[in-house]
Amino acid sequence: MSETSRPNTKVARVIDKYDLAGKGAQLEDDWTGATGDRTSLRDLADEFNRSVLEAALRQAGEAVAETDIDSAYRTLTGDDVPRADEMRKRRELESSGVDVDDVLSDFVTHQAIYTYLTEYREAELPDRSENLLERKTETLERLQGRTTAVTESTIETLVSGDQLTDREYEVFVDVRVVCSECGTDYTASELLRRGGCDCET
Repeated sequence: MSETSRPNTKVARVIDKYDLAGKGAQLEDDWTGATGDRTSLRDLADEFNRSVLEAALRQAGEAVAETDIDSAYRTLTGDDVPRADEMRKRRELESSGVDVDDVLSDFVTHQAIYTYLTEYREAELPDRSENLLERKTETLERLQGRTTAVTESTIETLVSGDQLTDREYEVFVDVRVVCSECGTDYTASELLRRGGCDCET
C-alpha cells in the first residue's frame, strides 16, 4: 500500500506531529512479538502515550527522566489520583511550556493502536498454531516443576517447625496418561510429543 493510499489514522497523525520516528515499526514489532514476547494493545497504548508526553516536554525544551515521565503520566491519567495532585502536575507541566489539554487530546486508545497496526501498517499476528503442541507441552512441564518446588518448600517449612519428622525426602511429580483402548501408560509430556497413542497401528 502506498503512503498516499493509507488510511488517515490518529496514531499516524500523532507520530508525525511529535516526530516519533521509528515508533510505528516498534509498535508493530512489539505487537507481533517479532523481537520477543508480544505486548498487549492496552500496554502499547500506554507506552505510546508516554512517548507523546515525553516528546511534548522535549519540544518545550525540557529534559525529563523516564521515571518522571511515568509518574506524570500516571498522575494525568490515573482513575484514583486525587484531583489536587492532578491539578498540581498540570500547573507544573504548563509552567514548562506544555499545553496539557492538547497533549491529552493526542493520547490514543488501544482501539486506535489496533486500527493503526492492522489498517495503516497492515500488520498481522503470526500463526502460532504450528508451535501449539510444543508450547502446551512446555507449559505442563513448567507446572510440574513448580509443583515440585512448592512441595519441597512446604516439606522444609514443616520440618523446620517440628510438624514433620526430619528425614531426607524426595519429591516426584509425575503426571501420567493411560490409553483407554490398549492400557498403555505414558507420561503426559511423552504422550503429547509422540502425537498420541499409536495402538491402532
